[in-house]
Amino acid sequence: MKLNLPNSAFLGNIDPFFRTFDNSKPDKLVITANKKWVSVHPVVLSMVAALGLKTGKVFCEKMEATSKHYFERMGLFKFLGIDSGIQITEHESAARFIPLTQIKNSDELTKFITEMIPLLHLEPGQAKTIKYIVSELVRNVLEHSYSDIGAILSAQYYKKSNTIRIGIADIGVGIKNSINQSHFTSTDLKAIQLALTPGITGTTNKEDGTEYNAGAGLFFIKSIAKVNKDFFLLYSGNAMYKLLKSASLKQKVTLYADPFNDRHSVDENLPYWSGTLIGIDISLDSTKEFSLLLDLIRETYVQTIRDRKKAKYRRPRFI
Repeated sequence: MKLNLPNSAFLGNIDPFFRTFDNSKPDKLVITANKKWVSVHPVVLSMVAALGLKTGKVFCEKMEATSKHYFERMGLFKFLGIDSGIQITEHESAARFIPLTQIKNSDELTKFITEMIPLLHLEPGQAKTIKYIVSELVRNVLEHSYSDIGAILSAQYYKKSNTIRIGIADIGVGIKNSINQSHFTSTDLKAIQLALTPGITGTTNKEDGTEYNAGAGLFFIKSIAKVNKDFFLLYSGNAMYKLLKSASLKQKVTLYADPFNDRHSVDENLPYWSGTLIGIDISLDSTKEFSLLLDLIRETYVQTIRDRKKAKYRRPRFI
């Protein structure tokens, strides 16, 4: 496999980076980078670290970009088992970042959530939103992905935009295989669509999921991004779904059950990713009070399930 770290790869412009990913020869990973400057979203770091852990055989050319210290600080070279030759002074938590972290079970998740918020120095309302997002995304990996390496997570606070950016990667069975346990889908993109639809889960074909899995997690998280007018990205198999920012910040937010009714972009001709990649941006300027935010999303979820059940019972039956 080959990856070239470009000078810029954030959720808004990450598509070219994904397209250049060479997933052939999976027994080793070769990493190159832009010579002058590399600035990437945490989901890129999580992706590279996951590949490095999975292959265990990494070749990385000497990084010349001045931004290489960022990769050292985020723990990428350590994850890849590479001596960067860089000596840096460890930043205090005031730097507001979460270095690459591997989470393989619920106990590690609980410990991570406890330690995460002090690192990011968030206000109580903001902390609830971020804790929910991270907890739900990692729980999805632990319960559904069958990923040998668990979940690989990283996050970064960007002062200029006052935004938290989060990236989570796993190399497991992927969304299509997970959804197909209860809902047949012919393509990775269709599986992603169903995974983002409220009440749909691979654990059952019931309209509202089960007592323990209501098929709401990814819908809630995508909706949080939409309410806050931020990016959300989901990449699995050969397909990617990206929630785009609203055209107008003053535009009233309407939540849809079908993610394809949102302003979005898709690509289903990407190099195959056997697990799942998720990236999300959360603007701290616009994050709404968490309980009100969840109430709005929950109302949409409940109404969607109610309408779907009514439609099911209205279907003609032929004897």
